[in-house]
Amino acid sequence: MAKALPHNRLDKPTLQRLVDLECFERTTISFYRYVPFTDLANWRDKLYKQWDALRVLGRVYLSTEGINAQISVPTSNVGYLRQALDEYEELRDVPFKIAVEEPETSFLKLTLKVKEYIVADGLPHAEYDLSQIGEHITAAEMNDLIADPESIVIDMRNNYEYEIGRFEKAVCPNTDTFREALPKAVEMAKGYEQKPVVLYCTGGIRCEKASAYFRHHGFEQVSQLHGGIIDYDRQVKAADGDLPCRYRGKNFVFDGRRAEAISDEVLSVCHQCDAPCDTHVNCANKACNCLYLQCEVCRRQYGPYCQPECRAFTKLPEAEQLERIRAGEFKTESGIKVACKIS
Repeated sequence: MAKALPHNRLDKPTLQRLVDLECFERTTISFYRYVPFTDLANWRDKLYKQWDALRVLGRVYLSTEGINAQISVPTSNVGYLRQALDEYEELRDVPFKIAVEEPETSFLKLTLKVKEYIVADGLPHAEYDLSQIGEHITAAEMNDLIADPESIVIDMRNNYEYEIGRFEKAVCPNTDTFREALPKAVEMAKGYEQKPVVLYCTGGIRCEKASAYFRHHGFEQVSQLHGGIIDYDRQVKAADGDLPCRYRGKNFVFDGRRAEAISDEVLSVCHQCDAPCDTHVNCANKACNCLYLQCEVCRRQYGPYCQPECRAFTKLPEAEQLERIRAGEFKTESGIKVACKIS
């Protein structure tokens, strides 16, 4: 794999100050496309140069199978970005998904990384054929399929995403990663081989592979929500009351916001006191950094720590913390977990 570009070496506080000094509005956009790329280092370099000149911030993955981008663009430059993408046949007319809620800060720098996959699945290519994907459906068709008593609706996101928001009737494989979710989702759908199987995710990228995987395993009526939850919400809002919203709660997003509200319902609870809560935070113990739900009351009482051990660990001298980390004395099973209640 090609080495990462030596850009954006500034520390986080400096990057934050630079963003805070901006005097223009930004638009948060995500897009993806499964398309063969060769000479990945060259693609990475030329895209970085173009996008950096347009003051684009964000995280972009490139691989031989395609591109996956979550970016923040000065609103006045969105048209120029579209022109830049359309210069390339591989990226021409790639659909943009615009953020439902525009954050104060979604990204602090631009990063383009070369990866083996744009969505890690851990599967051999023989397990799916991306030319044999499911049918793309609109928001209205999604509502109809949710109402169909013969259908199964499967959330292909991770459990922490599903926890704070989901479609009515949806089931989830309850996994931390996409690669774990695929075989479990197929297992959950047994008996629906000739019935409607409806898949959805944040922006559609995971469902491209998931639908191909389902079809490879003999499921005949596979549908995937076009543009994911992001575009579903856009279509519902554009209908101006004529299209009911069947999504409940928040949509988890992979930027500084962590989530955007689709409806007012709070579906999840604080991992420390069980009060209604849908706010994700990262544990302030850098050796842990797990993602968990914490309400304002618990944050005031316990601080930004997922468990007592993390709070105690950060009180140690920094040299001792580093020594214990190197010795493997402090580690977590997963970077995402349900925190223990603090007592």
